[in-house]
Amino acid sequence: MSDRNETGRFDTRAGFADALRRGFGHAIDSGARCITCVDPHFGEWPLDDAALLSRLGQFLRQPKRRLVLVAADFEALARHHPRFVAWRADWAHAIECALPSEEARVELPTLLVDDRDTLVELIDPLHWRGRTLADAQAARLAREAADALLQRSEPAFPVKPLGL
Repeated sequence: MSDRNETGRFDTRAGFADALRRGFGHAIDSGARCITCVDPHFGEWPLDDAALLSRLGQFLRQPKRRLVLVAADFEALARHHPRFVAWRADWAHAIECALPSEEARVELPTLLVDDRDTLVELIDPLHWRGRTLADAQAARLAREAADALLQRSEPAFPVKPLGL
């Protein structure tokens, strides 16, 4: 995603993971303040990648930066990405996890979008087909869809379980 409006396609699980790594990198390098990630469960995302967590830590260390995760179920994330779960405890002030309403979970997209021009979208999850864009208009449309989901969501996946 080095050139504006550059479109990249992927059609494998590994290609999806690489596109996400590049998407996070582009969002961070372009000065995004908020990165929003939407997925039914985040099980296939590269969230246990030490280099990615290091970059995200550098991003969140800057003022007014946020990482937003929207999922129908956070159990797969907890099971598949224990490094991420431990890492996020240090960044709980800047990471928001949300669970959409039950009706919104039915057609939950898989995407990464920032508040500038980055978009990684898994269009066909069965065949791992998707695209990456550095396009402000496409990112705006995806961000609006993610914002609509957030409006019908509640906080979820607390860093520390509630109780006595």
